[in-house]
Amino acid sequence: MKTDVSKPNASSFFRLMKETKPPLTLIIVSILLSVISTLVGLIIPMFTKNLVDGFSLASISRMQVVGLVAAFIGQTLAAGISIFLLNYIGQKVVAIIRDKLWKKLLALPVAYFDNNRTGESVSRMTNDTGVIKTFISEHVASFFSGIISVIGSVAVLIYLNWKMTLVMFLVIPLAALVLVPIGRKMYQVSISMQDETASFTAMISQVLSEIRLVKASNAERIEYENGSQGIQNLMKFGIKEGMIMAWISPLMSFVLMMLLVIVIGYGGMQVSTGALTAGELVAFILYLIQIVIPVTQLSTFFTQLQKANGATERMMQTLSEEEEDFRSGHEVTDAKQVLSVENLSFGYKQDEPILKQLSFQMKPGTVTAVVGPSGGGKTTLFQMLERYYLPYEGRIMLGNEPIDSFSLRSWRGIIGYVSQESPMIAGTIRDNLCYGIEREVSQQELEQAARMAYADGFISELPEGFDSDVGERGVKLSGGQRQRIAIARALLRDPKILMLDEATSSLDSRSEIVVQQALDNLMAGRTTIVIAHRLSTVVGADQIIFIEKGRITGQGTHEQLLQNHNMYREFAAQQLQIAEIAEAAALEPSLQEQ
Repeated sequence: MKTDVSKPNASSFFRLMKETKPPLTLIIVSILLSVISTLVGLIIPMFTKNLVDGFSLASISRMQVVGLVAAFIGQTLAAGISIFLLNYIGQKVVAIIRDKLWKKLLALPVAYFDNNRTGESVSRMTNDTGVIKTFISEHVASFFSGIISVIGSVAVLIYLNWKMTLVMFLVIPLAALVLVPIGRKMYQVSISMQDETASFTAMISQVLSEIRLVKASNAERIEYENGSQGIQNLMKFGIKEGMIMAWISPLMSFVLMMLLVIVIGYGGMQVSTGALTAGELVAFILYLIQIVIPVTQLSTFFTQLQKANGATERMMQTLSEEEEDFRSGHEVTDAKQVLSVENLSFGYKQDEPILKQLSFQMKPGTVTAVVGPSGGGKTTLFQMLERYYLPYEGRIMLGNEPIDSFSLRSWRGIIGYVSQESPMIAGTIRDNLCYGIEREVSQQELEQAARMAYADGFISELPEGFDSDVGERGVKLSGGQRQRIAIARALLRDPKILMLDEATSSLDSRSEIVVQQALDNLMAGRTTIVIAHRLSTVVGADQIIFIEKGRITGQGTHEQLLQNHNMYREFAAQQLQIAEIAEAAALEPSLQEQ
């Protein structure tokens, strides 16, 4: 969803700052030091005036030299400390914002990630927060010191010669007429630039995470073109930003030159008539510089403020998203109860239902197999059980209580989920086995879980055993090995309810046998619901739920459905034929040897 960028919303940045609660004491100290540095700078031109008007070596006293040196040192120290403090504050604020964003992203429901690309969220965490850090550390101090410098210099100039000051200020309103619309344009370009950066980050993150698919599909050229287009778009916005900055800098130089010409020309005439001393003219020029430079900084400040607003608007959108409530509700005290699905209806879009009036029960300690054509809603049912989404109608009950009466953390804590993909994190086998387990897991527990998952054999053969690196997304392990790691992880969690998205469907026959044995160990004594693609799983189930187009069209045992459900008979016949072909293929090498 795009934000309307026609009008700058200056409140976004300040709202975010209010939420982050930056260290006000340090901000005040850094600004005061910057102001002190500016005030010292205002004294120096007056000293120069006196020096020029009464120039001789005899007129320079030791105290004047010491005072001037002390002023320069004090100004340098105050400015240096102010810059350091503002950098520290910038880093502190950005760390707080990133922490809030990271916490928020982890707490957002799955539905948010269905509609927002991961790379865009990453860009919010890195690029957009970097804009805010730059603004705070490099431009906030210049704003306050610039105001003091301009006000102080103008006051002194009026004191020195109000007529020349008035003439000089005729040029400044003309510059303001140009700078204000330029600032608005910078805001619009900045918003577009940040959106394009987020989109580009999302694209390259997706491509690099699926690099094997890219190479297997010979899609390098296509992805290069997509990436190249993103790079060109970023370059176009960067050029637009550069064009705007190119207007600002020459314009300020033009204003400075105009002012210098006016001051020197008019001031020279005043000096020749004796209305103005040479020292006053020099001081006037120095004060003029102390006005023009801060005005340039102020214009940059407002330009960067527009960029910071653009960055914070996107972050505020993310921070305002509704998140999952992990703590509301009570603990699950007895998971060995009937798990009931009652008139459950759900769709990812309101007008496109996926599940329609599903109703069935799962008794504790039994196995329920869910079968049916692809796209029928089997995986969606699993996601409803995990409470990734809320149903439009109906409910899921554990005993006599709806599952949403339990705290989300407690409910998910009793569920073990083993999927086809067996997702893994980059790290060691130990990291993956203990992932999400907050208690200390002993070596003995790890070995026992690995043994029950039939993973101990291949783990012991690895050079570093449990401390062997699995690579990004587990690429250093085979499919069967990843499945057994996932099963061992589930065993360590000791779930009361087990959900299996047919964990053996993508494995070869030998791996399937080993993984199935591991699954049998995992399923023992647990309420299990499994998405079934293999007949062997279905035949052994206590009940079978057949789902077509989001509705239950058959329910019963294998024998019952064979008798009264035509599509199930086709499913069973097809799976039996596949099993016979696989068995024949397995026997073929031994027959050839005979």
